[in-house]
Amino acid sequence: METIDRIKIRHQRIRRRVTGTAKRPRLAVHFSGRHIYAQVIDDSLGKTVAAASTVESSVKGNRRTNANVAMAAKLGALVAERSLQKNIKAVVFDRGGFSYHGKVKALADAARAGGLEF
Repeated sequence: METIDRIKIRHQRIRRRVTGTAKRPRLAVHFSGRHIYAQVIDDSLGKTVAAASTVESSVKGNRRTNANVAMAAKLGALVAERSLQKNIKAVVFDRGGFSYHGKVKALADAARAGGLEF
C-alpha cells in the first residue's frame, strides 16, 4: 500500500470521530510537497471560518518549498490570530491523517501559543 493511500485511510478514520461545530470548529491541516494549508471549518454549516496557507504572498518565503517546520510554526500562529479575530477560541484539531510530529506538532504548538485551545 502506498503512503498516500495510508494517509487517506487514516484521515477517513479520524474524520469519523472529529467534527467541527459552531462552538468548536475543526482546525484541519494539509501538507503537500511544497505548501502547508490550515483551515478552521464549521462542519455544521460547511463553511471555512478562517484559513491560512503558504500560498499567500504575505506568508510565502522566497524558497522553492515552504513546507518545513519553521513555516508550519509561522502558519499556526497566523491561523490562531485570524481565528481569534473571529472570536473563535476553542477548536478541534484534525491532523489530516499525518503523524503528530514535525510539521504537524509545530503548527499545533504555535496555534496553542497563539491562543487557541484544543
